[in-house]
Formats: sequence, structure tokens, C-alpha cells
Amino acid sequence: MASGVAAGGGARACIKSGQGHATFVSATKNPRKVMAKPSCCMKINGGFAAGARSARQGRQSVASPLAAAAAPQKQSGFEPSAWGDFFTGYEPEPLQRSEEWMLVRANELKEDVCMMFKSCNNMAMQICLLDTLQHLGIDYHFKEQIDTMLSQIVESDFFSSSSLSEVALGFHLLREHGRWVSPAHLHVHGEPTLEEAITFARHNLRSMRGSDLKTPLANQVKRALHIPLPWACKRIETLHYISEYKEEEGYNPVLLELAKLDFNLLQHVHLKELKAITEWWDNFSTNIGLSYIRCRVVESYTWAYVVYYQRGFKLPRRIIAMMIVLITTVDDTYDTHATIDDCRKLHEAIQSNSDDLCRLSEADIPPLPLIRPIQEYLKRLYMELRITFKNIEDEVPVNVDYNVSYLRKAFQNHVSGYLQEAEWSHNNHWPKFEDQVNLTSLTIGGPTLSLSVMAGVDRKIMKQSLDWAAGVPDVVIAGGKIVRFMNDIAAFKRRKCKGDAASSVECYIHEHGVTDKVAIARIDEIIEEEWKILNQARFENHALLPALQQIIDLTRSSSLFYDNRNDVYTLSTHLHETVESLFLKPI
Repeated sequence: MASGVAAGGGARACIKSGQGHATFVSATKNPRKVMAKPSCCMKINGGFAAGARSARQGRQSVASPLAAAAAPQKQSGFEPSAWGDFFTGYEPEPLQRSEEWMLVRANELKEDVCMMFKSCNNMAMQICLLDTLQHLGIDYHFKEQIDTMLSQIVESDFFSSSSLSEVALGFHLLREHGRWVSPAHLHVHGEPTLEEAITFARHNLRSMRGSDLKTPLANQVKRALHIPLPWACKRIETLHYISEYKEEEGYNPVLLELAKLDFNLLQHVHLKELKAITEWWDNFSTNIGLSYIRCRVVESYTWAYVVYYQRGFKLPRRIIAMMIVLITTVDDTYDTHATIDDCRKLHEAIQSNSDDLCRLSEADIPPLPLIRPIQEYLKRLYMELRITFKNIEDEVPVNVDYNVSYLRKAFQNHVSGYLQEAEWSHNNHWPKFEDQVNLTSLTIGGPTLSLSVMAGVDRKIMKQSLDWAAGVPDVVIAGGKIVRFMNDIAAFKRRKCKGDAASSVECYIHEHGVTDKVAIARIDEIIEEEWKILNQARFENHALLPALQQIIDLTRSSSLFYDNRNDVYTLSTHLHETVESLFLKPI
């Protein structure tokens, strides 16, 4: 992850890989395998932190001396955290109404919405209600009603409607929910008619931009042209839509009030979690004592939040955020700090005693497995990695069938991908574009984070979902490639001046002898092809559709962090306004 979650330099100074997904080619014959990277910065009182404290008893007092131990002193050049410890002491302003009143009122409004489902007596009303609920981010309250409604739409004769907008929206909603129909931007391979429809629609939307489109339609057209809605980050679209909905024809005040109440109630939940994860980061970063890594804990939590924003998903948000922090920490170590010998030794340590990596308390962990002597700063990092996995395992409730060993193995493979990148760089090797993408679409974090998001799927299918994701199916690789390409395009101009490891854009230019404009245009085409793989998967295993949807949402989240050709994960000041809107400003 060279630009976003990962950076470049150090042992990988010649490869410029991009940041986030690298593939563990040295340990698997399937080049379509590995994961995605994000960032770190915090410390926790409860949850994972509680486990960390019990594992680290007697160790807090030695954190400062360890932090002072000698370690390479090269500077990474990353900008400091935009947030620091802000969320550990932040107390939000009291709301106009108490939380108890808001919860009661929200339940009343949900009853009103349930009555709306019953009163929808034609397809136009049904699809309009469903579409509005999704845009406002409150559809998750009405899963049973929505499933019933979709079945009714499928059984109806909506194809014969004289309204093109009704038919198009119906197609979109049905395919998005895994029902086989065919709208644009949710198309799959082998649908040339829809390719033509997309081109036609784009052309007409662009021609409308200069016309007298009314608000909010003008803003919605602009956003759709920038990023098609099925590719966009859902929670960010909700922010826009809540502010626009009152101007829509057919606006319903009940839906808007519920959306605002729901958003504000969730803000209080997320602020508590932000405080906890920031405290965990403070503890983690103090114990490893490494000044060169990016402090991006708030950004890491935000990444987890846009995948799982709903109430009741504290555990997957925590696991995703912590894994992004671990990925960023190791990535920055390999990219900006460690020598090639350090990279090899750390890799050897992480691969050793694999069955016990997340099962030992600190007292049980030997100083290091039987490996070659390793620098003190790497020992500290290695120890914190082991303790963090142990804490994650302790945090999973006993009645939840989430096997952390899957996550640990994916992380080990992930680190093997980093070592492969480091070896390429050390040997001044310019990989072929295909080889580079096969590797870095895994080290961007796809396999690791795909297993992280499985912590939030329904318990009835959790084991099956873990087995499926651990096999690194094509959808995980496709998602990894999309995030990798967006990362590399966002980082390209900034990295050209840095001398970092080579990105996919640079490898394409080097291999094909083309301009950066041609290379990026070709990569944009590949991104569309990878989205078709994700879309096709919706219809292949309906039982696992909830698990697949989390991988799709994880992929969509990249549009927030690599939008407008910027890497706002690394250059996090660009994300400041979004974080404020999501967590600090009630609606």
C-alpha cells in the first residue's frame, strides 16, 4: 500500500507498489490472493484494551524505556495526525432532546414506516419507498419488509410499465439485492446492450450538466458522473441525501425525521468507540515506540465505520480498525524504515509458531522464536502484534463462531507479500504489470480485511462465510484490484517525486511505453471489468449474499479514501471535514 495505507522507501525503495493490497505470491500458487491496508493511532479502555491490559500487566512501567531503545532514525515524512488525542477527551454538546426521548420517537417513526410498506399498493410506490430508505441510510431497520417487497416486485409485471424511470429503478434495486435482472453499472460480463446503455446515459448526463437542472438533481447528477452510485460509499451518499431530501418531489417528513434521529443516535455510539480505539492506539504506539509510522487511527475507524455504521456492529468495527492499524504499522516499517535484513527477520518471526500467534498470553510468549537476532524495535513490534491478536480473540464472545486463526493466517500471508515487494525493490526488479498487480492487489489488504468484515455477518452463516473468504475467492481479488488501482492512481503524481516503490501505473507505463494518461485510462477500464466480477457474484450463492455485500461495501469504501485522485488516508487533512460531518456535527 504505497500511498494510502502503505508508503514507500526503505527496503522497497525501487518498487513503488501502492498502498494496500499485495499478494503473497511466494506462498501460494494462486496469484488471485491476499488483502488491503489502512492505518494506526490509539489506545483503549474496554474491549480489546481490556484484554491488552491484562496481557500487559507489569509491562506498562517499562514502555517508556523500551520506546527509547535504539531503532533506525530515518524520517518517514508523513504528516502528523490531524486528530491526535482529540477524541479521548471530547464531550459532545448536549442534544436538544434526551437520548431516551430520541429512542422512543425513533421507534414510533419506525412503526409509521411499517405502515407505509402495507399501504404501498403498486410497484411505483414500492420501489420509491425502498430507494428512499436506502438513500437515507435507514433501510437496515426494515430488512424483512424489504425482502417481502422485493419478492412482490419480481412477481409483478413491472417490466411492462410505461415509465422508463420505474423500470430502470426496479432493475437496479432487484439486481443490487441479488435478484437476476439487468441495469447499468450493475452489469456483468457478456451484456453488450447494457454497455451501450451506460455510454448513452453518461453522454446524456454530461450534456445535462450545463442545463438548468434544479437542486438537488444537479448535485446528484454531478456525483453520479463522478462515481456511479453502486460504486460510491453508501454512508457518504446518505450525508448528501439527508440534506437534499426535503427538496425532492414526494418528500415524506416521517422518513426524514427518522433518518436524522437515527444518524444523531448513532453518532453517540460511534463517539464512544472512537474514544476507546484512540486510547488503544495510544497504548499500542507507546509500547512499540516507533515514530516513523502513520498515526491514522481515526481514519482507520472511519474506514470500518463506512462498512458497518449500524448499531450492534461494535465488534467488526473494532476488528477492522485494529487490523488496518496493524497493516499500516507493518507496511510503514517495510516501506520506510527497515533494511532488507530487518524485513526478512521480521517476516521470519511473524511466520514462526503460527498456530500460537494469537493464543498465548504475554507471559507465555518466549522472547522470540528460534530465529536470527533481531533489532529491539522489531522485537517490540512483534510482541505487540502477538498481543493484539490475542486480545482480538479474547474479545470475541464465546457464542460467536468467529475463528481468529483465519485472520492471523491471512495476516501472515499479507506480510509475506510485503517481503516479496521488499525483495523486488532490493534487487532493483521492475515486475511486469500483471505480476505487480497480482501481488499488490493482495498486500493492499483484500484477504485480511475481507476476513475482518466477516465478524459482522449473521451468526447462522458466519463459519461458512469465514471458510469462503479464507479461500480468497475471485470477488476478494477483484475488490483488492479495485482498491489497489484507485490507490495507485491517487498516489501517482505525488509518488513520482518521492522515489518510492513502483506502482501499478508506473509498471504499466514502463512495460508498454505509454503516457501516464493512457496508462490510467486503461486501468480505469480494468476497474470496470473487476466491478463486473463483483456484480456477477451476487447471483452465484444467494446464501452468502450478506457476506458478499460486506466485501462490496469494503470495496466501495475506497471511493472515500482515494477520491479525486487524492490519497486522503495518508494525506488525512483532506478527510478532516468528512470526519467532522460523520462524528461531530449532529444533523
